[in-house]
Amino acid sequence: MAPLAAIVLAAGASERFGRDNKLVAPIGGKPLVRGVAEAVLAADVADVVVVTGCDAAQIEAALSGLSVRFVPNADWQTGMGASIAAGANALGEDIDGAFVVPGDMPFLSAGLLRSLAAAFARHRGQAIVYPATPDGAQRNPVLWPRRFFPQLKELSGPAGAKQILQSLKADSVAVPVADATVFADIDTRADLAAAVTRSK
Repeated sequence: MAPLAAIVLAAGASERFGRDNKLVAPIGGKPLVRGVAEAVLAADVADVVVVTGCDAAQIEAALSGLSVRFVPNADWQTGMGASIAAGANALGEDIDGAFVVPGDMPFLSAGLLRSLAAAFARHRGQAIVYPATPDGAQRNPVLWPRRFFPQLKELSGPAGAKQILQSLKADSVAVPVADATVFADIDTRADLAAAVTRSK
């Protein structure tokens, strides 16, 4: 399989969550972001880059002992775009594709990442690959080929890479996923409570 990387987005302030950082909130006995990183590592991704910003020390502590590396985003307050750019700019020349992975997906699985990687391989590492709901709605994480890294490196602002993806539909492949649970993310304390209940 082509060497793949993952950019785990962990720089935000999680303002809708309240005073604490949602990424270090416990789910299943471990911090939320650690569960995400462990799923990525279990998918045999060659390089896992965790982009930090707000509460960087807490994020690094939550991921202690894992084979990840940290890239600070000094512009984290401007939004997700700068974090994706920071991660993309940190990737090595040997990487053929990179997952962009939100750090707040408690039910992300290595199996989903492997299925996206398999679709990526079938398209010779040239297509953008993303998971989709049965009705075709795009979800995360998205696997980007190297040929689009220059666009990722120039991102800024709050929109992330969605606008680029929408402009490249002809270069994209959707992988249908029947179980929408895997797409859950955590924005509020109510989301966390629901995820904790579901994980028991």
